Amino acid sequence: MFINRSVIRRFALTVTAGAGALALLTACGSADDITAGLVDMTSAPATSPTLQPGASFNEADVTFAQTMITHHKQAVKMAELAEERAKNPEVKDLAAKIKAAQEPEIATMTGWLSEWGKPETPSGGEEHDMSPMPSEGMGGHGMPGMMTDEDMKKLEAAKGAEFDRMFLQMMTAHHKGAIEMAKTEQARGANPQAKKLAKTIETTQQAEIKEMQRLLDQL
Repeated sequence: MFINRSVIRRFALTVTAGAGALALLTACGSADDITAGLVDMTSAPATSPTLQPGASFNEADVTFAQTMITHHKQAVKMAELAEERAKNPEVKDLAAKIKAAQEPEIATMTGWLSEWGKPETPSGGEEHDMSPMPSEGMGGHGMPGMMTDEDMKKLEAAKGAEFDRMFLQMMTAHHKGAIEMAKTEQARGANPQAKKLAKTIETTQQAEIKEMQRLLDQL
C-alpha cells in the first residue's frame, strides 16, 4: 500500500495548528472570565462601617463642657478681683495663675460645643448637676462649689487681709466643686479630649487647693 508522506505531514501540521488555536482560544476565554470577575469585584458597592450616633461625644461630655464653662467664668471673675483687692503677693500670684489656666480651658470647651452643634448654655436655661449626689457649697446654681450672688458681693466688698482669707476659702470650695465635676466627666464621658481635660482640671486644682491651704495657714 502506497502512503503519501507529504499528505501525512500536512495532516499532522493541520492537527497541531488546530490544537494550538484551540488552546489559545481556551486561554483567552479564561483571561476574559478573570477580567470579568475583577470588573464585578471593583464595581460592587463598598460597604462602609456602621457609625454609632454620637460616638465622638455623649450627653455627659456636653453637660461637662456647658457647666464647667460657667464654673470657670466665676473663678476667673474671683481671680480678677484679687488683682486689685488682695494684699498678699502670693495670693495675687495664685489668682493670676488660676485665670491664666482657666481662660484657655473656657475657649477650648466653647470650641467643642460649637463643633458638636450644642449651645454654650443648656437649652431652656436649665442647670445641670454634675455631681452624683447633693453637694455642699452649690450656691443654688446646680453646680458644686459655685458661689451665690451674695457670696460674690461680700468678696467684692472685702479688701486686704480680709479679702485674702475670704478669697482662699471661697476658691478652695470652688475648686473642690470643679474636681467633683471633673471626676464625674471621667466616669461618664465618652470624648477622649473632654476626659483628658477633666483629668487635667482635677490634677491642677488639687495642687492649687494644697497651695491655698498653705497660704491660709500663714494668714
